[in-house]
Amino acid sequence: MMKKGLKVVVLTGKDKKKEGEIIEIDRKNNKAKVKDLNMVKKHIKTTKEKKGGIVSQESFIHLSNLKLFEKKIKSEKTEVKK
Repeated sequence: MMKKGLKVVVLTGKDKKKEGEIIEIDRKNNKAKVKDLNMVKKHIKTTKEKKGGIVSQESFIHLSNLKLFEKKIKSEKTEVKK
């Protein structure tokens, strides 16, 4: 089960084989946002509080395209000599 804060690896798309941390999950649509991956440009209109322009932000990735990250651990072989 995917949870916020877990490390994942992207399986497909432009960010294939990259690792990141889940920052948001949309359970209704089975999608998640991964920190600094699947970046898209968004145009923001100028308001009284904020300056407008083009902003990069994370976009959702379907959960089927993510896999939990597991570190590969080399198994140490113990040799027994007679």
